[in-house]
Amino acid sequence: MSKSLHVNGNGTNGDLRKRAAANKPATKTEISKIGRESDKKLDVHSTYEFGGPIGVSIMITIFPPIMYYLWICLWFYDGALVHPTGVTDVLPFLGRMWDHVQQDAAPNTWSVSFYVGLMVFQLLLAFVMPGYQQEGLPVPSLNYRTLTYNCNALACWYATLVTSIIVHTTGIFRLTGIIDNFGSVMTVSILWGFGLSFVTYFVSVAQGTTHRMSGNFVYDFFMGAVLNPRIGNVDLKMFQEVRIPWVLLFYICVGGACKQYEDYGYVSANAAFMVLATGLYINACAKGEECIPQTWDMFYEKDGFMLIFWNFAGVPFTYCYPTLYMVRNHPDVYKFPLWGNIALYSTLMIAHYIFDTSMAQKSHFKMQMQGVYQERMTFPQWPWSTIKNPDFIQTAHGNKLLTSGWWAYARKPNYSADWVQSLTWGLSAGFGSIIPYYYSVFFFVVLVHRCSRDFER
Repeated sequence: MSKSLHVNGNGTNGDLRKRAAANKPATKTEISKIGRESDKKLDVHSTYEFGGPIGVSIMITIFPPIMYYLWICLWFYDGALVHPTGVTDVLPFLGRMWDHVQQDAAPNTWSVSFYVGLMVFQLLLAFVMPGYQQEGLPVPSLNYRTLTYNCNALACWYATLVTSIIVHTTGIFRLTGIIDNFGSVMTVSILWGFGLSFVTYFVSVAQGTTHRMSGNFVYDFFMGAVLNPRIGNVDLKMFQEVRIPWVLLFYICVGGACKQYEDYGYVSANAAFMVLATGLYINACAKGEECIPQTWDMFYEKDGFMLIFWNFAGVPFTYCYPTLYMVRNHPDVYKFPLWGNIALYSTLMIAHYIFDTSMAQKSHFKMQMQGVYQERMTFPQWPWSTIKNPDFIQTAHGNKLLTSGWWAYARKPNYSADWVQSLTWGLSAGFGSIIPYYYSVFFFVVLVHRCSRDFER
Protein backbone atom coordinates (compact mmCIF):
# COMPACT_ATOMS: atom_id res chain seq x y z
CA MET A 1 0.00 0.00 0.00
CA SER A 2 1.19 3.51 -0.67
CA LYS A 3 2.28 5.75 2.16
CA SER A 4 -0.76 6.77 4.22
CA LEU A 5 -1.97 8.61 7.27
CA HIS A 6 -4.71 7.45 9.60
CA VAL A 7 -7.38 9.98 10.51
CA ASN A 8 -9.83 9.28 13.30
CA GLY A 9 -13.28 10.66 13.88
CA ASN A 10 -12.30 13.06 16.64
CA GLY A 11 -9.15 14.77 15.54
CA THR A 12 -6.76 15.53 12.76
CA ASN A 13 -3.39 14.30 11.60
CA GLY A 14 -1.35 17.21 10.27
CA ASP A 15 -3.49 19.18 7.83
CA LEU A 16 -5.75 16.22 7.05
CA ARG A 17 -9.20 16.31 8.61
CA LYS A 18 -12.07 13.87 8.63
CA ARG A 19 -15.12 15.06 6.76
CA ALA A 20 -18.03 16.27 8.83
CA ALA A 21 -21.23 14.30 8.62
CA ALA A 22 -22.92 17.00 6.54
CA ASN A 23 -22.62 17.05 2.77
CA LYS A 24 -20.54 20.22 2.93
CA PRO A 25 -17.17 18.51 3.29
CA ALA A 26 -14.33 19.79 5.38
CA THR A 27 -11.83 17.83 3.28
CA LYS A 28 -13.06 16.87 -0.13
CA THR A 29 -11.05 14.09 -1.73
CA GLU A 30 -8.35 15.57 -3.95
CA ILE A 31 -6.13 13.41 -6.12
CA SER A 32 -2.48 14.14 -5.38
CA LYS A 33 0.30 14.50 -7.92
CA ILE A 34 1.45 11.00 -7.02
CA GLY A 35 -2.10 9.79 -7.48
CA ARG A 36 -2.42 11.40 -10.90
CA GLU A 37 0.81 9.78 -12.04
CA SER A 38 -0.47 6.47 -10.76
CA ASP A 39 -3.82 6.95 -12.49
CA LYS A 40 -2.14 7.48 -15.83
CA LYS A 41 -1.20 3.82 -15.68
CA LEU A 42 -4.90 2.92 -15.49
CA ASP A 43 -5.39 4.25 -19.00
CA VAL A 44 -2.53 2.29 -20.54
CA HIS A 45 -2.38 -1.45 -21.03
CA SER A 46 0.60 -2.80 -19.10
CA THR A 47 -0.04 -6.39 -18.05
CA TYR A 48 -2.25 -9.29 -19.08
CA GLU A 49 -4.83 -10.76 -16.74
CA PHE A 50 -6.41 -14.25 -16.81
CA GLY A 51 -3.42 -15.81 -18.54
CA GLY A 52 -3.34 -13.33 -21.40
CA PRO A 53 -4.63 -14.11 -24.92
CA ILE A 54 -4.27 -17.87 -24.44
CA GLY A 55 -6.09 -17.87 -21.11
CA VAL A 56 -9.01 -15.77 -22.30
CA SER A 57 -9.25 -17.80 -25.53
CA ILE A 58 -9.70 -20.92 -23.42
CA MET A 59 -12.37 -19.25 -21.28
CA ILE A 60 -14.29 -17.96 -24.30
CA THR A 61 -14.20 -21.46 -25.76
CA ILE A 62 -15.11 -23.54 -22.71
CA PHE A 63 -17.79 -21.41 -21.02
CA PRO A 64 -20.68 -22.60 -23.24
CA PRO A 65 -19.71 -26.32 -23.18
CA ILE A 66 -19.45 -26.22 -19.38
CA MET A 67 -22.88 -24.62 -19.14
CA TYR A 68 -24.39 -27.27 -21.42
CA TYR A 69 -22.64 -30.14 -19.64
CA LEU A 70 -23.74 -29.14 -16.14
CA TRP A 71 -27.30 -28.50 -17.34
CA ILE A 72 -27.37 -31.96 -18.96
CA CYS A 73 -26.10 -33.58 -15.76
CA LEU A 74 -28.82 -31.88 -13.71
CA TRP A 75 -31.64 -32.27 -16.19
CA PHE A 76 -31.11 -35.82 -17.40
CA TYR A 77 -28.86 -37.57 -14.86
CA ASP A 78 -30.14 -36.41 -11.44
CA GLY A 79 -27.11 -34.20 -10.86
CA ALA A 80 -24.48 -36.90 -11.41
CA LEU A 81 -21.28 -35.85 -13.19
CA VAL A 82 -21.58 -38.21 -16.14
CA HIS A 83 -18.49 -39.22 -18.08
CA PRO A 84 -17.34 -41.74 -20.69
CA THR A 85 -17.15 -45.30 -19.40
CA GLY A 86 -13.83 -45.79 -21.17
CA VAL A 87 -11.62 -44.64 -24.01
CA THR A 88 -13.82 -46.29 -26.57
CA ASP A 89 -16.84 -44.44 -25.17
CA VAL A 90 -15.42 -40.93 -25.60
CA LEU A 91 -16.87 -40.27 -29.05
CA PRO A 92 -20.23 -41.96 -28.28
CA PHE A 93 -20.37 -39.93 -25.03
CA LEU A 94 -19.81 -36.67 -26.91
CA GLY A 95 -22.49 -37.78 -29.35
CA ARG A 96 -24.96 -38.33 -26.51
CA MET A 97 -24.19 -34.91 -25.08
CA TRP A 98 -24.69 -33.30 -28.48
CA ASP A 99 -28.01 -35.12 -28.90
CA HIS A 100 -29.23 -33.58 -25.65
CA VAL A 101 -28.27 -30.12 -26.89
CA GLN A 102 -29.90 -30.62 -30.29
CA GLN A 103 -33.10 -32.12 -28.94
CA ASP A 104 -33.63 -30.05 -25.78
CA ALA A 105 -31.61 -26.85 -26.10
CA ALA A 106 -32.22 -25.69 -29.66
CA PRO A 107 -33.79 -22.21 -29.79
CA ASN A 108 -37.53 -22.20 -30.36
CA THR A 109 -40.16 -19.53 -30.78
CA TRP A 110 -41.00 -19.45 -27.08
CA SER A 111 -37.41 -19.10 -25.88
CA VAL A 112 -36.52 -16.39 -28.40
CA SER A 113 -39.71 -14.46 -27.66
CA PHE A 114 -39.18 -14.68 -23.91
CA TYR A 115 -35.50 -13.75 -23.82
CA VAL A 116 -35.55 -11.01 -26.44
CA GLY A 117 -38.84 -9.69 -25.08
CA LEU A 118 -37.40 -9.45 -21.56
CA MET A 119 -34.31 -7.63 -22.85
CA VAL A 120 -36.42 -5.12 -24.78
CA PHE A 121 -38.81 -4.66 -21.84
CA GLN A 122 -35.97 -4.01 -19.39
CA LEU A 123 -34.27 -1.56 -21.74
CA LEU A 124 -37.55 0.27 -22.32
CA LEU A 125 -38.10 0.56 -18.57
CA ALA A 126 -34.55 1.86 -18.15
CA PHE A 127 -35.34 4.66 -20.60
CA VAL A 128 -38.72 5.73 -19.26
CA MET A 129 -38.91 5.00 -15.52
CA PRO A 130 -38.09 7.82 -13.08
CA GLY A 131 -34.83 7.53 -11.22
CA TYR A 132 -32.35 9.08 -8.84
CA GLN A 133 -29.45 10.98 -10.43
CA GLN A 134 -26.18 9.78 -8.92
CA GLU A 135 -22.74 11.18 -9.65
CA GLY A 136 -20.03 8.59 -10.21
CA LEU A 137 -16.37 8.63 -9.27
CA PRO A 138 -13.99 11.02 -11.04
CA VAL A 139 -12.73 9.22 -14.15
CA PRO A 140 -9.00 9.77 -14.87
CA SER A 141 -9.43 9.26 -18.63
CA LEU A 142 -12.05 12.05 -18.64
CA ASN A 143 -9.70 14.43 -16.80
CA TYR A 144 -11.41 13.45 -13.55
CA ARG A 145 -14.81 14.46 -14.79
CA THR A 146 -17.68 12.54 -13.24
CA LEU A 147 -20.55 10.86 -15.08
CA THR A 148 -24.16 11.02 -13.94
CA TYR A 149 -26.10 7.78 -13.65
CA ASN A 150 -29.88 7.52 -13.84
CA CYS A 151 -30.59 5.07 -11.03
CA ASN A 152 -34.10 3.83 -11.76
CA ALA A 153 -33.52 0.11 -11.22
CA LEU A 154 -35.89 -0.01 -8.25
CA ALA A 155 -38.80 1.44 -10.25
CA CYS A 156 -37.97 -0.97 -13.09
CA TRP A 157 -37.83 -3.88 -10.62
CA TYR A 158 -41.23 -3.05 -9.14
CA ALA A 159 -42.72 -2.61 -12.63
CA THR A 160 -41.31 -5.99 -13.63
CA LEU A 161 -42.73 -7.65 -10.52
CA VAL A 162 -46.20 -6.25 -11.11
CA THR A 163 -46.11 -7.18 -14.80
CA SER A 164 -44.99 -10.74 -14.10
CA ILE A 165 -47.73 -11.27 -11.51
CA ILE A 166 -50.34 -10.08 -13.98
CA VAL A 167 -49.19 -12.15 -16.95
CA HIS A 168 -48.70 -15.29 -14.83
CA THR A 169 -52.00 -15.19 -12.95
CA THR A 170 -53.97 -14.37 -16.11
CA GLY A 171 -52.30 -17.19 -18.02
CA ILE A 172 -50.85 -14.87 -20.65
CA PHE A 173 -47.37 -16.03 -19.72
CA ARG A 174 -46.77 -18.87 -17.28
CA LEU A 175 -43.49 -18.57 -15.42
CA THR A 176 -43.15 -22.36 -15.46
CA GLY A 177 -42.37 -21.99 -19.15
CA ILE A 178 -38.90 -20.74 -18.19
CA ILE A 179 -38.18 -24.12 -16.62
CA ASP A 180 -39.86 -26.15 -19.37
CA ASN A 181 -37.75 -24.34 -21.98
CA PHE A 182 -34.64 -23.86 -19.87
CA GLY A 183 -32.17 -25.39 -22.33
CA SER A 184 -33.55 -23.41 -25.25
CA VAL A 185 -33.55 -20.12 -23.34
CA MET A 186 -29.96 -20.79 -22.22
CA THR A 187 -28.90 -21.25 -25.84
CA VAL A 188 -30.55 -17.96 -26.79
CA SER A 189 -28.71 -16.24 -23.93
CA ILE A 190 -25.38 -17.70 -25.08
CA LEU A 191 -25.94 -16.51 -28.65
CA TRP A 192 -27.05 -13.11 -27.34
CA GLY A 193 -23.97 -12.83 -25.15
CA PHE A 194 -21.59 -13.58 -28.01
CA GLY A 195 -23.48 -11.40 -30.47
CA LEU A 196 -23.69 -8.38 -28.18
CA SER A 197 -20.01 -8.74 -27.29
CA PHE A 198 -19.03 -8.56 -30.96
CA VAL A 199 -21.37 -5.64 -31.63
CA THR A 200 -20.05 -3.69 -28.63
CA TYR A 201 -16.45 -4.30 -29.64
CA PHE A 202 -16.77 -3.35 -33.31
CA VAL A 203 -19.02 -0.33 -32.65
CA SER A 204 -16.51 1.07 -30.17
CA VAL A 205 -13.68 0.54 -32.66
CA ALA A 206 -15.71 2.20 -35.42
CA GLN A 207 -16.60 5.16 -33.19
CA GLY A 208 -13.07 5.57 -31.90
CA THR A 209 -14.09 5.12 -28.25
CA THR A 210 -11.64 2.33 -27.48
CA HIS A 211 -9.74 2.51 -24.23
CA ARG A 212 -6.69 0.79 -22.78
CA MET A 213 -6.24 -1.59 -25.70
CA SER A 214 -3.57 -4.30 -25.71
CA GLY A 215 -3.41 -4.72 -29.48
CA ASN A 216 -4.42 -8.38 -29.27
CA PHE A 217 -7.92 -8.87 -30.71
CA VAL A 218 -8.94 -11.87 -28.61
CA TYR A 219 -7.77 -10.30 -25.36
CA ASP A 220 -9.36 -6.94 -26.12
CA PHE A 221 -12.59 -8.66 -27.18
CA PHE A 222 -12.66 -10.49 -23.84
CA MET A 223 -11.71 -7.54 -21.62
CA GLY A 224 -13.63 -4.99 -23.66
CA ALA A 225 -12.81 -1.99 -25.84
CA VAL A 226 -15.05 0.74 -24.42
CA LEU A 227 -15.18 2.04 -20.84
CA ASN A 228 -18.47 3.92 -20.60
CA PRO A 229 -20.90 2.80 -23.33
CA ARG A 230 -24.20 4.67 -23.25
CA ILE A 231 -27.41 5.03 -25.19
CA GLY A 232 -29.05 8.27 -24.18
CA ASN A 233 -29.40 8.34 -20.40
CA VAL A 234 -28.84 4.59 -20.04
CA ASP A 235 -25.38 3.46 -18.99
CA LEU A 236 -25.17 0.08 -20.69
CA LYS A 237 -22.58 -1.36 -18.33
CA MET A 238 -24.66 -0.62 -15.24
CA PHE A 239 -27.82 -1.71 -17.05
CA GLN A 240 -26.44 -5.14 -17.81
CA GLU A 241 -24.98 -5.61 -14.33
CA VAL A 242 -28.17 -4.77 -12.44
CA ARG A 243 -31.22 -5.33 -14.64
CA ILE A 244 -30.39 -8.48 -16.59
CA PRO A 245 -28.63 -11.27 -14.63
CA TRP A 246 -30.40 -10.98 -11.30
CA VAL A 247 -33.86 -10.43 -12.80
CA LEU A 248 -33.42 -13.51 -15.00
CA LEU A 249 -32.04 -15.54 -12.11
CA PHE A 250 -34.92 -14.55 -9.84
CA TYR A 251 -37.53 -15.59 -12.38
CA ILE A 252 -35.80 -18.89 -13.06
CA CYS A 253 -36.09 -19.61 -9.33
CA VAL A 254 -39.69 -18.39 -9.22
CA GLY A 255 -40.44 -20.55 -12.24
CA GLY A 256 -38.90 -23.51 -10.42
CA ALA A 257 -41.06 -22.90 -7.36
CA CYS A 258 -44.18 -22.62 -9.56
CA LYS A 259 -43.21 -25.84 -11.32
CA GLN A 260 -42.83 -27.59 -8.00
CA TYR A 261 -46.26 -26.38 -6.95
CA GLU A 262 -47.78 -27.70 -10.18
CA ASP A 263 -46.10 -31.08 -9.72
CA TYR A 264 -46.59 -31.66 -5.98
CA GLY A 265 -49.19 -29.16 -4.83
CA TYR A 266 -46.81 -27.30 -2.53
CA VAL A 267 -43.54 -25.38 -2.55
CA SER A 268 -40.77 -26.84 -0.41
CA ALA A 269 -38.86 -24.71 2.08
CA ASN A 270 -35.76 -25.31 -0.05
CA ALA A 271 -37.31 -23.97 -3.25
CA ALA A 272 -38.82 -21.03 -1.36
CA PHE A 273 -35.36 -20.34 0.02
CA MET A 274 -33.94 -19.81 -3.49
CA VAL A 275 -36.79 -17.42 -4.33
CA LEU A 276 -36.05 -15.46 -1.14
CA ALA A 277 -32.28 -15.49 -1.68
CA THR A 278 -32.40 -14.29 -5.28
CA GLY A 279 -35.18 -11.84 -4.45
CA LEU A 280 -33.09 -10.30 -1.70
CA TYR A 281 -30.17 -10.01 -4.08
CA ILE A 282 -31.98 -8.31 -6.95
CA ASN A 283 -33.78 -6.01 -4.51
CA ALA A 284 -30.45 -5.08 -2.89
CA CYS A 285 -28.98 -4.26 -6.31
CA ALA A 286 -32.03 -2.22 -7.29
CA LYS A 287 -32.63 -0.27 -4.07
CA GLY A 288 -28.92 0.44 -3.69
CA GLU A 289 -28.19 1.13 -7.36
CA GLU A 290 -26.76 4.53 -6.51
CA CYS A 291 -23.87 2.69 -4.83
CA ILE A 292 -22.85 0.89 -8.03
CA PRO A 293 -21.25 3.91 -9.78
CA GLN A 294 -18.75 3.94 -6.89
CA THR A 295 -17.52 0.41 -7.67
CA TRP A 296 -14.40 -0.72 -9.51
CA ASP A 297 -16.48 -2.40 -12.22
CA MET A 298 -17.99 0.93 -13.24
CA PHE A 299 -14.84 2.97 -12.70
CA TYR A 300 -12.30 0.71 -14.39
CA GLU A 301 -13.61 -2.43 -16.06
CA LYS A 302 -14.37 -2.15 -19.77
CA ASP A 303 -17.48 -3.54 -21.39
CA GLY A 304 -16.39 -6.69 -23.16
CA PHE A 305 -17.15 -10.39 -23.39
CA MET A 306 -16.20 -10.95 -19.75
CA LEU A 307 -18.94 -8.65 -18.45
CA ILE A 308 -21.46 -9.02 -21.27
CA PHE A 309 -21.51 -12.79 -21.62
CA TRP A 310 -21.44 -13.43 -17.91
CA ASN A 311 -24.27 -11.00 -17.17
CA PHE A 312 -26.53 -12.05 -20.04
CA ALA A 313 -25.86 -15.80 -19.88
CA GLY A 314 -23.39 -16.99 -17.25
CA VAL A 315 -24.89 -15.62 -14.04
CA PRO A 316 -28.57 -16.44 -14.59
CA PHE A 317 -28.02 -19.87 -16.14
CA THR A 318 -25.36 -21.23 -13.77
CA TYR A 319 -26.17 -19.66 -10.40
CA CYS A 320 -29.62 -21.26 -10.64
CA TYR A 321 -28.31 -24.84 -10.39
CA PRO A 322 -29.82 -25.43 -6.91
CA THR A 323 -33.27 -24.67 -8.33
CA LEU A 324 -32.72 -26.93 -11.36
CA TYR A 325 -31.70 -29.76 -9.06
CA MET A 326 -34.85 -29.28 -6.98
CA VAL A 327 -37.07 -29.23 -10.06
CA ARG A 328 -35.69 -32.56 -11.28
CA ASN A 329 -35.80 -34.34 -7.91
CA HIS A 330 -38.55 -35.01 -5.42
CA PRO A 331 -38.51 -32.62 -2.42
CA ASP A 332 -37.94 -35.56 -0.06
CA VAL A 333 -34.47 -36.00 -1.61
CA TYR A 334 -33.19 -32.69 -0.23
CA LYS A 335 -35.68 -31.99 2.56
CA PHE A 336 -34.24 -30.58 5.79
CA PRO A 337 -35.61 -30.94 9.31
CA LEU A 338 -37.03 -27.81 10.89
CA TRP A 339 -33.78 -26.95 12.65
CA GLY A 340 -31.93 -27.25 9.33
CA ASN A 341 -34.28 -24.80 7.63
CA ILE A 342 -34.01 -22.37 10.54
CA ALA A 343 -30.20 -22.55 10.38
CA LEU A 344 -30.18 -22.10 6.59
CA TYR A 345 -32.57 -19.14 6.54
CA SER A 346 -30.86 -17.50 9.53
CA THR A 347 -27.42 -17.82 7.95
CA LEU A 348 -28.70 -16.28 4.74
CA MET A 349 -30.29 -13.31 6.50
CA ILE A 350 -27.23 -12.61 8.66
CA ALA A 351 -24.88 -12.88 5.68
CA HIS A 352 -27.14 -10.72 3.55
CA TYR A 353 -27.34 -8.06 6.26
CA ILE A 354 -23.55 -7.88 6.53
CA PHE A 355 -23.16 -7.90 2.74
CA ASP A 356 -25.75 -5.17 2.18
CA THR A 357 -24.61 -2.88 4.98
CA SER A 358 -20.88 -3.26 4.32
CA MET A 359 -21.40 -2.43 0.65
CA ALA A 360 -23.56 0.56 1.62
CA GLN A 361 -21.05 1.77 4.19
CA LYS A 362 -18.22 1.79 1.67
CA SER A 363 -20.21 3.39 -1.16
CA HIS A 364 -21.80 6.00 1.09
CA PHE A 365 -18.37 6.83 2.48
CA LYS A 366 -17.06 7.47 -1.04
CA MET A 367 -20.06 9.69 -1.73
CA GLN A 368 -19.44 11.57 1.52
CA MET A 369 -15.85 12.15 0.48
CA GLN A 370 -17.05 13.53 -2.86
CA GLY A 371 -19.70 15.63 -1.21
CA VAL A 372 -22.48 13.97 -3.21
CA TYR A 373 -24.11 11.74 -0.58
CA GLN A 374 -27.88 12.03 -0.18
CA GLU A 375 -29.87 9.77 2.12
CA ARG A 376 -32.39 7.60 0.28
CA MET A 377 -35.30 5.71 1.81
CA THR A 378 -35.54 2.82 -0.63
CA PHE A 379 -36.77 -0.38 1.04
CA PRO A 380 -35.23 -1.85 3.05
CA GLN A 381 -32.65 0.50 4.56
CA TRP A 382 -30.88 -1.74 7.04
CA PRO A 383 -29.52 -0.23 10.26
CA TRP A 384 -25.82 0.77 10.14
CA SER A 385 -25.79 1.31 6.36
CA THR A 386 -24.18 4.71 6.73
CA ILE A 387 -21.39 5.62 9.15
CA LYS A 388 -21.51 9.08 10.67
CA ASN A 389 -18.11 10.63 11.39
CA PRO A 390 -16.21 7.70 9.85
CA ASP A 391 -12.54 6.93 10.45
CA PHE A 392 -10.36 6.51 7.40
CA ILE A 393 -6.83 6.15 6.11
CA GLN A 394 -5.55 8.96 3.89
CA THR A 395 -3.31 7.52 1.16
CA ALA A 396 -0.56 9.27 -0.77
CA HIS A 397 -2.71 8.80 -3.87
CA GLY A 398 -5.33 11.12 -2.41
CA ASN A 399 -7.97 8.47 -1.84
CA LYS A 400 -9.40 7.68 1.55
CA LEU A 401 -9.88 4.13 2.81
CA LEU A 402 -12.74 3.51 5.24
CA THR A 403 -11.78 1.96 8.59
CA SER A 404 -15.11 2.26 10.39
CA GLY A 405 -18.18 0.05 10.50
CA TRP A 406 -17.62 -3.47 9.23
CA TRP A 407 -14.41 -2.21 7.61
CA ALA A 408 -12.83 -1.81 11.03
CA TYR A 409 -12.89 -5.59 11.46
CA ALA A 410 -12.03 -6.99 8.02
CA ARG A 411 -10.47 -5.87 4.76
CA LYS A 412 -13.23 -7.40 2.65
CA PRO A 413 -16.36 -7.89 4.80
CA ASN A 414 -18.58 -7.59 1.70
CA TYR A 415 -16.74 -10.38 -0.12
CA SER A 416 -16.86 -12.70 2.90
CA ALA A 417 -20.59 -12.17 3.47
CA ASP A 418 -21.36 -12.45 -0.23
CA TRP A 419 -19.54 -15.77 -0.44
CA VAL A 420 -21.45 -17.12 2.58
CA GLN A 421 -24.65 -16.20 0.75
CA SER A 422 -23.48 -18.18 -2.29
CA LEU A 423 -22.71 -21.17 -0.08
CA THR A 424 -26.22 -21.17 1.40
CA TRP A 425 -27.63 -21.30 -2.13
CA GLY A 426 -25.82 -24.58 -2.74
CA LEU A 427 -26.73 -25.93 0.69
CA SER A 428 -30.41 -25.37 -0.06
CA ALA A 429 -30.26 -28.25 -2.55
CA GLY A 430 -28.82 -30.66 0.01
CA PHE A 431 -25.90 -32.96 -0.62
CA GLY A 432 -27.08 -35.22 -3.43
CA SER A 433 -25.02 -33.45 -6.08
CA ILE A 434 -22.00 -31.19 -6.18
CA ILE A 435 -23.31 -29.15 -9.11
CA PRO A 436 -25.55 -26.84 -7.02
CA TYR A 437 -22.33 -25.68 -5.33
CA TYR A 438 -20.93 -24.41 -8.63
CA TYR A 439 -21.75 -20.80 -7.73
CA SER A 440 -19.89 -20.85 -4.42
CA VAL A 441 -16.84 -22.60 -5.93
CA PHE A 442 -16.71 -20.32 -8.97
CA PHE A 443 -17.35 -17.24 -6.85
CA PHE A 444 -14.53 -18.17 -4.47
CA VAL A 445 -12.09 -18.19 -7.41
CA VAL A 446 -13.45 -14.84 -8.60
CA LEU A 447 -13.09 -13.30 -5.14
CA VAL A 448 -9.50 -14.54 -4.77
CA HIS A 449 -8.67 -12.83 -8.08
CA ARG A 450 -10.45 -9.63 -6.98
CA CYS A 451 -8.66 -9.58 -3.62
CA SER A 452 -5.24 -10.04 -5.24
CA ARG A 453 -6.06 -7.23 -7.66
CA ASP A 454 -7.32 -4.93 -4.90
CA PHE A 455 -4.37 -5.60 -2.60
CA GLU A 456 -1.97 -4.93 -5.46
CA ARG A 457 -3.63 -1.58 -6.05
